[in-house]
Amino acid sequence: QVQLVESGGGLVQAGGSLRLSCAASARTFSRYTMGWFRQAPGKEREFVAGISWSGGSTVYADSVKGRFTISRDNAKNTVFLQMNSLKPKDTAVYYCAITRAMIVPRGQQGYDYWGQGTQVTVSS
Repeated sequence: QVQLVESGGGLVQAGGSLRLSCAASARTFSRYTMGWFRQAPGKEREFVAGISWSGGSTVYADSVKGRFTISRDNAKNTVFLQMNSLKPKDTAVYYCAITRAMIVPRGQQGYDYWGQGTQVTVSS
């Protein structure tokens, strides 16, 4: 059983930045691929970004490419999502997820454990 705890969400004006963190309880965190998803009200959960176990491979949704950056610190069992140039349409609950897959899955079914989510609200 792996536990994931997200933090760093909040209210920000359009054009601002937030940095989300996700701390994992996995004893072998460095062997896991990590992902960030988001779910806006009335919409399905969607893939935002993912990072391989080594950090050498990152994948982004087209909607966030160039604005968001995913990174990880394996020594601290933590994955980050730096979000810049935020837009009102980025408003959602953001979830981190973990998988043993060697490549970054874009679908929810590719992940084994999920965090409880953190709310991000971007005002116009």
